[in-house]
Amino acid sequence: MSFWLNSLSVGIVLGTPLAYAALGELIAERAGVMNLGVEGMMLMGAVVGFIVTLGTHNAVAGFAAAIAAGAALASVHAVMTVGLRVNQIVMGLTLTILGAGLSAYIGTGYAGRRPGAGVSAIAIPVLSQIPLLGSVLFNHDVFVYAVPFVALGIWLLLYRSRFGLWLRAAGEQPGAADASGVPVFLIRYLAVIAGGGFAGLAGAYFSVVYTQTWAEGMTSGRGWIAIALVIFGTWDPIVVLLGALLFGFVDGLNFQLQSVGVPVSTHLLAMMPYVFTLIVLVFAWTRLRHRRVGMPEALGVPYEREAR
Repeated sequence: MSFWLNSLSVGIVLGTPLAYAALGELIAERAGVMNLGVEGMMLMGAVVGFIVTLGTHNAVAGFAAAIAAGAALASVHAVMTVGLRVNQIVMGLTLTILGAGLSAYIGTGYAGRRPGAGVSAIAIPVLSQIPLLGSVLFNHDVFVYAVPFVALGIWLLLYRSRFGLWLRAAGEQPGAADASGVPVFLIRYLAVIAGGGFAGLAGAYFSVVYTQTWAEGMTSGRGWIAIALVIFGTWDPIVVLLGALLFGFVDGLNFQLQSVGVPVSTHLLAMMPYVFTLIVLVFAWTRLRHRRVGMPEALGVPYEREAR
C-alpha cells in the first residue's frame, strides 16, 4: 500500500510543473499559435529562477524572474510568428535549441549548488490527517494546491468571459474575428507571452522546489510532454490537468520501482513516461482524425489581414 501511496504523492508533485507548462501551451494554441519552444522556456525558467533564488535567498523573487525569463523568450516567438509570420514549427524548434544552449551557458558554475531558499510543504489542518490519502493529497506546497484553481480559472476565462471568446475566435476564425473588431494580433501576442510565463514557472519548480539544484538539461524533455498533454486533453484545461497528473504518476512510478529494486534496467524505467506519451499521442491522434475534438481550426496558421 505504501508503494502506491508514495507513487501517487510523487506523481502529484511531478505532474504539477507539467500542468503549468501544458496550461500555458493551451492558452497559446487556443489563440491559434503553436509554441514548440516550451522545453527551451522551461530550461530558461529553471536556470534563471535558481540563480535569482540563490542570489536573493527569496523563492518568490526566483519564481518571478523565471516567469519573466519564460515570457521574454516567448515574446521572441510572438514577434517572429505573429508579427513577421515566420513558420511556427521552425521558430519553436529554434527557441528550444536556443533555450537549451543559453540556459547551459548561464548556468555554468551553478551545477550542484543549493538555492538557499525553497517552498515548503504545507499540511492542511484536519484534511492531512485523513487516513491514507490525507498525507498524499493534502501535504504539498502552494504550487500544487494552486494548480487546480489555475486550471479552473483558465476554463472560466475561455468559456465564461468576453476575452475568452475573443481568444477562441482568434484561434478558430481570425479573419471573422478581426472583421468583428477583435484585436487578433494583440490577443495572440498576449496568449503566447502568457504561455511562456507558465513554462518559465514550470521550469523554476523543477530547480527551486523539486530537485533544489540546477543541472544542464534538467527538464529532460518534459516540455515536449507538456505539448503532447494539450493534444491528449483535447485543448480543455480540466482534462489537461488530469492528464498532467496521470503523466506525473507514471513518472513517479518509475522512481518508486527503482527505489524498491525492481530487476529492470534504470534506463528502461526512465523511458516509461515517454513511451506512455507515444501511446497517448497515437490514441489522441486517432480521435482527431475522425473529428476535430477541441482543436482550434486556425492552429499553426499565420494570420494575414490583407488575405482576409
